[in-house]
Amino acid sequence: MTYCIGMIVDKGIVMMSDTRTNSGVDNISVFRKMFSWRVPGERMIAVMTAGNLATTQAVVSLLEERTKEPEDRETTLLNGSTMFNVASEIGKLLRATIQERQLANGERGKGKFTASMIVAGQIAGMQPRLFMIYPEGNFIEASWDTPFFQIGETKYGRPILIRGYDRDMSFEDAVKLVMVSFDSTLKANLSVGLPLDLLVIGRDEFAPTHEHRVEQDDPYFSQISSGWGDKLKSAFHSLPDYSLDRR
Repeated sequence: MTYCIGMIVDKGIVMMSDTRTNSGVDNISVFRKMFSWRVPGERMIAVMTAGNLATTQAVVSLLEERTKEPEDRETTLLNGSTMFNVASEIGKLLRATIQERQLANGERGKGKFTASMIVAGQIAGMQPRLFMIYPEGNFIEASWDTPFFQIGETKYGRPILIRGYDRDMSFEDAVKLVMVSFDSTLKANLSVGLPLDLLVIGRDEFAPTHEHRVEQDDPYFSQISSGWGDKLKSAFHSLPDYSLDRR
């Protein structure tokens, strides 16, 4: 399983993904699920993946190869005129890759090669944009009514994002909120695990504002994890007591 969050705030975009993949409790591996490309001063694009690992790796490999093609060939990431065009092309590539693998495996392949993606970034002269791409290749775009997307194991960390989000929050607070969401997911589901990859993309910077890998012994994440647990217990005990004498 996987957990990835993409969140848009006034200052830009915050993204975080876990790195755990598993085929049973005795076969756990670490694979990167966040990838980024940039043209200094012109664009910054990032992708996070969830689903069948072979499928997502194939799509990312194809995107990488297309950025290295000769100049006379249109490339998905570096020559797309808008983020909408970039998301459209990635969606087509994802759908084609899934269909190819399902057809190659016949009946055994049905439903086994599904995947989804979060695509985010900014092209010069335009606004930062955030998209969620479905296995069918179609997608939706974030707005101030729906300012974040999750893929993978979403249910445990979603309530925290809904209660804590504010569009004018600082990057520091946005990262803190995302980390609390991840901590709750890690506590509830063993198929999501450290290390975590963090990427902050500032508006009009066209380069990472901040990149960090949260390892097992990361001191800040440890403080967030223990502090959040303590605050929850404190908040719980501060609520009015229920009376068994109520009628």
